[in-house]
Amino acid sequence: MKITRLEATTHRVPATVPLLHEPIMREIVFVRLETDTGVTGYGLSGPIQRFATRELINKEIAPLLIGKDPLATERHWYDLFYRLNPRAQTGTWSSGVSAVDIALWDVKGKHLGQPVWRLLGGYSATVPAYITFGLLEYSREQLVEVAKNFTAQGHDKLKMVVAIHGGQDPAEDAARVRAVREAVGDQVQLMVDANYLFSFPHALDLAKRIEPYGITWFEEPVYGNDARLLANLRRQTRIPISAGQNEGHKWRHRELLVHEAVDILQPNVVYVGGYTEGVKVAAMAQAYNLPIANGGGWPHHNMHLIAGVANGWRVEFHVPMWVTGEMIFRDPPKPSRGTVTLTERPGLGLTPNEEALKDTLEP
Repeated sequence: MKITRLEATTHRVPATVPLLHEPIMREIVFVRLETDTGVTGYGLSGPIQRFATRELINKEIAPLLIGKDPLATERHWYDLFYRLNPRAQTGTWSSGVSAVDIALWDVKGKHLGQPVWRLLGGYSATVPAYITFGLLEYSREQLVEVAKNFTAQGHDKLKMVVAIHGGQDPAEDAARVRAVREAVGDQVQLMVDANYLFSFPHALDLAKRIEPYGITWFEEPVYGNDARLLANLRRQTRIPISAGQNEGHKWRHRELLVHEAVDILQPNVVYVGGYTEGVKVAAMAQAYNLPIANGGGWPHHNMHLIAGVANGWRVEFHVPMWVTGEMIFRDPPKPSRGTVTLTERPGLGLTPNEEALKDTLEP
C-alpha cells in the first residue's frame, strides 16, 4: 500500500452555541490522505497558523510522503521531524504533522480493520467526558442557565473559562465560579480554564478565592505555561493544576513533568504531533503517576488517545468545537451522562460531511 495523494484545506465553520445570537467561528485544517488501495484517511488540526499549516502540508510534507507506506507512522514522524523541524520548534510544524499523523492512523485502522483507540492500547471503549460550557461571552446569569441545562441532561462534569477582562479581575472570575457552583450543587465536578491569561499574582489570587468551591482542576493559569511559575502556584494551592493542550511535542511536556508543574497532563493530538507523539506523552505521564486529560477541544480525535491508554482520564466536549465536529462529520460519538463510548468502526470511525466541508471552505 502506498500514499497517492495528500491534501490540506482550511475551513471556517459557524458553530451555534446556547444563548448566543451569533455563531462562534471555528477554523480548522482538514487533511485527506489517499492510498492506492482506495483507503482514505482524514486528519484535522485547529486554527493556530492555519494557512501556514495548510501550505506546509501541501508543499513540504506531501512531496515527502507520496509514494510511501502509510502504515509506517513512527518512521514518517521522525523523518518529518529531522527533515523539517531539527530545532524542535512548535506551531506550524506541530499542527501540520498532527493533522497528517491523525490521517495516517485513520488509514492504518481501516487497513487493519480496527478502531484507532484499540491500536493505541485499547484500554476502554467508554471513557469519562466533560462539557466545557462556560464561555467568557456569557454573563453570570447566562453561565448559570447553561450550566443548569447541561446538568439537567445528566452531564456531571463541567468546565468554565476564567480570566475575564483579560485576566485583570480575579474577583469577578471568582464571583462567576461561585454563581455556577451554587447553581449546580456539590455533586457536579467543576473545572476552570484560564488559557494562559493570568499573571502569577492574579492566578494565585483567583486560586485562593475559589478553593472553597471544590474545583477539580485549574487549567493553564499562567502566561506561556511557564513551568517554574506553574510549579510555584501548585505548591500554594490545593486545587490541582493542569496544562499542556497546545504544547507541540514530547519535550515541552517533559518540561512540565520534571518541574513538577502539573497534577494532570493535557496532550491534544491535533497539536502535539498526532497519535504517534501523543501516546509517548501519555507514557511519560504514566511514569510520573499522572493522568492525562483532553484539553483544548476536538473530542472526536482526542477520545481515541484517552480510550487507548490506562491513564487516559477524560475527554473534553468544548461546546463550539464539539458542534464543529458534529457539523463536519456525520453522526460522530456523543457524550451521555458523563461518559462517551467510542465506535468499533475501523480507523477513527468518522465520515466527513462533504457538503458542510464544501460550504465552509476557505480560499
